[in-house]
Amino acid sequence: MTTMTEASVREFKMPDVGEGLTEAEILKWYVQPGDTVTDGQVVCEVETAKAAVELPIPYDGVVRALHFPEGTTVDVGMSIIAVDVAGGAGGQGGDAPVAEVPAQAPAAPAQVPAAPEKKAEAVKPEAAKAQAAKSVGAGRQPVLVGYGVAASSTKRRPRKGPEITVPQVPDTIRTELNGHGAAPAVKDRPLAKPPVRKLAKDLGVDLATVVPSGPDGVITREDVHAAVTPAAPAAPVTQAPVTAAPAPAPMAVPSYDSVRETRVPVKGVRKATAAAMVGSAFTAPHVTEFVTFDVTRTLKLVEELRQDKDMQGLRVNPLLLIAKALLVAIKRNPEINASWDEAAQEIVVKHYVNLGIAAATPRGLLVPNIKDAHAKTLPQLAQSLGELVSTARDGKTSPAAMQGGTVTITNVGVFGVDTGTPILNPGESAILAVGAIRLQPWVHKGKVKPRQVTTLALSFDHRLVDGELGSKVLADVAAILEQPKKLITWG
Repeated sequence: MTTMTEASVREFKMPDVGEGLTEAEILKWYVQPGDTVTDGQVVCEVETAKAAVELPIPYDGVVRALHFPEGTTVDVGMSIIAVDVAGGAGGQGGDAPVAEVPAQAPAAPAQVPAAPEKKAEAVKPEAAKAQAAKSVGAGRQPVLVGYGVAASSTKRRPRKGPEITVPQVPDTIRTELNGHGAAPAVKDRPLAKPPVRKLAKDLGVDLATVVPSGPDGVITREDVHAAVTPAAPAAPVTQAPVTAAPAPAPMAVPSYDSVRETRVPVKGVRKATAAAMVGSAFTAPHVTEFVTFDVTRTLKLVEELRQDKDMQGLRVNPLLLIAKALLVAIKRNPEINASWDEAAQEIVVKHYVNLGIAAATPRGLLVPNIKDAHAKTLPQLAQSLGELVSTARDGKTSPAAMQGGTVTITNVGVFGVDTGTPILNPGESAILAVGAIRLQPWVHKGKVKPRQVTTLALSFDHRLVDGELGSKVLADVAAILEQPKKLITWG
């Protein structure tokens, strides 16, 4: 029997994977106790308020314990996995065994060993959560979408005492039934192994639409292949798509015939988004202005650019020219690209534009931004937009991509909505909402003709943007999109 000493066991702690985040949820374990791991091997996938991230282990050795099951939200700094770096033989044994938590929830509460010779004492989930919270610096502040935590001088104290284990908290939607039996649990994230996820990505299959046949609801390769259907021929459209990212997959809920209520846990991106929007709405005084105008010439230019050899292979759509028009308007009115420093009582004017694009994803609303968008040519801007959309669609948007935004575009037109009153992304002074482009009767050159028409809405922080400045920016964007040649004369 191999003896495992404390000196040979390394505890891998939940890292701060999001530049200031305080917690992360364990989505999937790729290893189990007894498995051999090597330095750099991915052992689990976690989800923060900003992104899903795979964590590599920095040791060579044998896994001795997984301290938290899948679906558990763990504070940064808590140990999540124990590795015997001495490379002992698999299996249990030794003078100081480490408590294991199975990947699936146990039937009874997990145990906390008080000492090797004493009987373990049951720990309630509430007590375990309270103990976990003590290991994180008390000075940390909750973070918002696209933000780090507030500065603090409080330091995290090293954790002492035995490992705390908790029963698994299933990542499911709880339903209240009306006497018709149990409804199937619905998970926020479809279960599938990484190779299956890659296969689905390569085949263009949305895992949220795949019916699983594997054990415990796991999607298999056969399920993905079965979900592939021949694409229907595209119907002619009068409007080019104006979208930053695909809409999130519809949440599967039981029918009204059997269920009175459905409860969805608020966590991850949705939790951070909610906090960010509440903070923004009650901090910055919002003003929203609207303009409706003819974009027929812009749509014609989009079609011409799609045929241009310099734009081949790039994402060319109305959103590209709307983004370019906004950048030109900001260049003409630089004071709109600013932020409010409450502590210093100063307005900070940015001499660069990190252009945020609000993207609806299955994980919730993300707002990654294109760094230094103001300095990019039209082909470069198109390439950056394409990469941003693809990354968001694949769920691989990094935390860094959502930090430092200065101005944002949100496209509600893709949902058939004419306009809206968008809420500012925290720390920014303006956000432009793009409405649906529709064929409407319009007075053109003195006659009523069918023209492509849309509505833009610009919300701005009235502390630093007055009505004149906001109106100038919105009018400039509309003028450029109505007469695209102004991209040359004004740009």
